[in-house]
Amino acid sequence: MTIVNPNAFNLKLHLHRLLVDEPLFAAISRRMNKTETRSIPTAGVYVDKDTLQFNLLYNPDFFANMPDNQIKGVLIHEFYHLIFKHVTSRKPENVPNIAWNIAADLAINSMIGKDNLPPNCCIPGEDRFASYPHGKTAEYYLELMKNDEQFAESEQDSQKGEGGSPSSESGDGKAKQMGNFDDHEGWGDLTDDERQMVEERAKDILEKSVREANEGGRGWGSVSSSVKKEIMERLKTRIDWKKVLRSFIGAAQRADKSNTMRKINRRFPYIHAGRKVNRVANIAISIDQSGSVSDQELNAFFNELNKLATLATFTVIPFDYNVAEDKVYVWKKGDKRKWSRVLHGGTNFNAPTKWVNDRNFDGHIVLTDLQAEKPISSHCRRMWMASKYNVDHMPFKTNERVIAIDVKEEC
Repeated sequence: MTIVNPNAFNLKLHLHRLLVDEPLFAAISRRMNKTETRSIPTAGVYVDKDTLQFNLLYNPDFFANMPDNQIKGVLIHEFYHLIFKHVTSRKPENVPNIAWNIAADLAINSMIGKDNLPPNCCIPGEDRFASYPHGKTAEYYLELMKNDEQFAESEQDSQKGEGGSPSSESGDGKAKQMGNFDDHEGWGDLTDDERQMVEERAKDILEKSVREANEGGRGWGSVSSSVKKEIMERLKTRIDWKKVLRSFIGAAQRADKSNTMRKINRRFPYIHAGRKVNRVANIAISIDQSGSVSDQELNAFFNELNKLATLATFTVIPFDYNVAEDKVYVWKKGDKRKWSRVLHGGTNFNAPTKWVNDRNFDGHIVLTDLQAEKPISSHCRRMWMASKYNVDHMPFKTNERVIAIDVKEEC
């Protein structure tokens, strides 16, 4: 019989409470993985290098005796790190990790407030940062810290650790003394391709969470009007469909892995299993043959797939109301292909979805005009690509990714 400790920390309970007064953060939370671990002393958000998914790590002992309002404050703190791209952005050059970590915390904690955070946090206007004004960016606080004597001493101490990293014993200890309570290890430790994929994923999470909060009618909770304005301005920026396509294919490639204790997990050795690649990811590419999918869209799409064929194997599936079985072909990794139109009938999304569901694929991309009824569910991750006009006028709603192809930039 398993004995459950009634006083044990229950993260799900506190995340559920966010639904009442913090709907935006609740929506963000549902789109992140959560991992309980005692390998870190507190909590932190990081990008899983294998899957390129956002993960909230938390030590239940850290939260065990914390008041509810402070638990909520810490969770909001971690979600703000994703919103402001602290997790994915490159650290400014020639800036010690301690400085950047503390500057990021100052920017976030200024919005949360002293009473809603654990004691001794980095808060503008308080303790060591009494002369720092509220409501500024991480970059602003970083400039202040350059002329701060107490930081200069911390910077010297951090250099005693290996490579000057604050994750070393002396650097990390000093950062905690300065009030940097959460774990920032691995921030920005991404290749350029990985960063593009992850930033697009973060934007997608934020976009869907904002839409959900707005449609629910409950508002944005404690998010200030200035931060709300900043978020909405960020969401207005045009999404690069090529980066999204690369991100989707790259994510499928990384998802095609299995756990193995034979391969050591670099971040959590002997705690979590490592990963190994099984095979090249196989992506289904369904091409709508109706005439409203323009030649320009097909040309732009295939030009980009030719570049991405170095990452995965594609199975191209022409369809109108049915799948043209005799026209399906495998686009092997590294090959070059030209587009062609082989059908000219109506559109039925169930046909290619059933065809893909009956086989083993790691992802499904549909190039279409979107002008048909909502299809059945896909067994693998599915993404839709169409012209901006058709995206703006699609006849059904979906939580799946829908991306507008901008053919003007191809001209």
